[in-house]
Order: sequence, then structure tokens, then C-alpha cells
Amino acid sequence: MARKFLLLCGILSSLLYAALNVVVPMQWPAYHSASQTVSELSAIGAPTRTLWIWLCSPYTLLMLAFAWGVWLSAKNNRPLRIAGILMIAYAALGFIWPFAPMHLRETLAAGGATFSDTLHIALGAVTEVLYLLALGFAAAAFDRAFRIYSIITFIVLLVFGTLTFLDAPLVGKNQLTPLIGVWERINIGVFLLWVVVLAAILLQQEKRFNAQSAAKLKKS
Repeated sequence: MARKFLLLCGILSSLLYAALNVVVPMQWPAYHSASQTVSELSAIGAPTRTLWIWLCSPYTLLMLAFAWGVWLSAKNNRPLRIAGILMIAYAALGFIWPFAPMHLRETLAAGGATFSDTLHIALGAVTEVLYLLALGFAAAAFDRAFRIYSIITFIVLLVFGTLTFLDAPLVGKNQLTPLIGVWERINIGVFLLWVVVLAAILLQQEKRFNAQSAAKLKKS
């Protein structure tokens, strides 16, 4: 039951983060989800910074619980165990993000960038690497259908991650980025969905294991 709860946390984490990307931007009338990044919601000086940090804390805890559940579910499945470790590292970065905010576009364009902005970029790069690696190892742990789904997810993340990366320098120059928010949110959305699918597969696996255990107890 404990493992089942931990796996359910994965589904809850994705639903929560998706909801945050709808609710929090509504609290900043001047913010445009299509042309602005998610990081700008928690930027220094942004009116939504405090709200975003507080509401993201449960996401970090839920993701950490799910990652732990993945590791526990791995048993002798080494690729899945590695994926669990990588996801634990990914989730743990959530405790660092509040201390590495970016500045608003206007400040960056005026030369107001600090070490915090550099750390923010570095964390973003590490986060991307961690969840791409986790995706790869988890794909190797299951059947062909999940591997194909994971490969498609990987390609989408790569394509829209590249588009986001190409537009990113324009943020620091306070220039127009009409679709950077779209590219980034597609990336986020496909990863959140992948987490839900992985959680569902592991929950189904847990259900089968429990059914087999119960059948063995009846026979004995």
C-alpha cells in the first residue's frame, strides 16, 4: 500500500504542475503564457514569485515521493532502479530552484544579471539532462510499446527544447519571443504525461504482483 501511494504521487505531481501553469499566470494580468517562460513567474520582482514558490513546494515533495516509489518498484530491474535514482536527483533540485531565480527581462536587458541568473541557467540544463536520462533508462526497463512511446517523448523534448534554447537569448535582451512559452509548455506537458504513463504502468505491475501473492497464499 505504501508503494502504491508513492506511485500515485507521480500522477498527482503532474496534475498539480499542470494546474499551476494555468492558475498562477492568471494572477499576473501582464503575463502572457505564449510569449513568456515559466521561470518568469518566479523571477525576482515578479508579482507571482511568492505564490509560485509556495505552490511548487508540494510538487517537489510529490515528485520526490514518486521517484522513491519508482526505485522501490524496480526490485531486480536495474535500468528502472537507475531511472529511480535519476528522478530522485531531478526532484531534489526542486529544493534549490527557489534560491536561484532569474531576474525580469527589463533588469537583464539593463545589465542587471547576477550569479543567481547563471545558476538558474545551470539548474535548467542539469534538470533537462536528468529527466532525459531517466526517460532513457525507464524506457529500457519495459516492453516495446513503452520504449516506442518514450522515444517519441524524447524526440519531442529534444525538438521543443532546442526551440526554447534558440529563443532564450532574446529573453535577456528583452526582445520579442512570441512562442517561447508555447515551446516550453509543450516540453513540460509531454514530460508530465510521461510521468503519468510510467506511474500507471508501475501501478498495474503492483496490482499484478499483489494478485499473484494473494493466489500463492491461497494455495498454501
